[in-house]
Amino acid sequence: MIILSKLADYGVILATHLATHPERQETAAAIAAATRLPPATVAKLLKALAHAGLATATRGAAGGYRLARPAVEISVAEVVAAIDGDIGMTQCSIHADDCERTTYCPTRPHWSAINRAVGTALSAVSLADMISPFAFLPAAKRADAAPETVRT
Repeated sequence: MIILSKLADYGVILATHLATHPERQETAAAIAAATRLPPATVAKLLKALAHAGLATATRGAAGGYRLARPAVEISVAEVVAAIDGDIGMTQCSIHADDCERTTYCPTRPHWSAINRAVGTALSAVSLADMISPFAFLPAAKRADAAPETVRT
């Protein structure tokens, strides 16, 4: 089973929360309360998102955090990379020097292709997709599920 780190998971939760109200700046405390995540963890992750250029932080009484770009322009891969670093399915695919089997491992050359595939899949999903209830339905079902518009 492949599992993202808990911090990367929380980072995606925070980023999607910010995507739901792009016009609003929220404090770390308000975001922690809304997402029910620990305040210290939220503060740490928001700083990481800001450092990566995915969120902006404004100080002062009216300050807070918001996304730095529209949600449609920020991928889940960017959020995960901001928290965990490069996407790699195995330790050796990112830190080759840490593995003593590097010179003779028969699977090592193939992990880069797998890493690219996972990275491509995560890059194809934007924060806007993550907050849309219909984003992952087939097109025909999306049309059936979307509320009808009133024509005038």
